[in-house]
Amino acid sequence: MSQQSNRDNVSMAVYVISVAAELSGMHPQTLRNYERVGLLRPARTQGGNRRYSQADIARLHRIAQLVDSGMNLEGIRHVLELEHEVGELRKEVEVLRANLAAQRASRGELVPTRQVLSVFTRRSGFLGDR
Repeated sequence: MSQQSNRDNVSMAVYVISVAAELSGMHPQTLRNYERVGLLRPARTQGGNRRYSQADIARLHRIAQLVDSGMNLEGIRHVLELEHEVGELRKEVEVLRANLAAQRASRGELVPTRQVLSVFTRRSGFLGDR
C-alpha cells in the first residue's frame, strides 16, 4: 500500500461517535466536549452527524495520555499545536535536505572553482607563485 493511500485511510472519517468513544475508551459526551473546546474536529455528514477517522482516534489517545499526566485542556491544546508544528517543520527539513543533497550531487561532478584557480595561478605565475 502506498503512503498516500495509507494516509487517506487514516484520515477517512468512518466511525460514528459511539464507535469512536469505544475505540478511544472515552464517553461520547467527552468527545463532544473536546470538540466544543477545539481539541477535536470530526467530519460531519450532510445530515450533521459526526464522523471520526483513525487519525481522530489517535488524537483522542494522545489527549488521554496528556490528561493522565495531569495537564488541563488549555495545556493540551498548546501541546497538540506544538506537536503539529514540529511535524510540519520536520517535513520541511526533509524536503530541504533532499534539495541540498540533489544540489551537492549535481555539483559533485564539477571541479570546485578554488581548485581550478589554484592550479591556474600556480602554473601561470599569475600571482607571482612559481
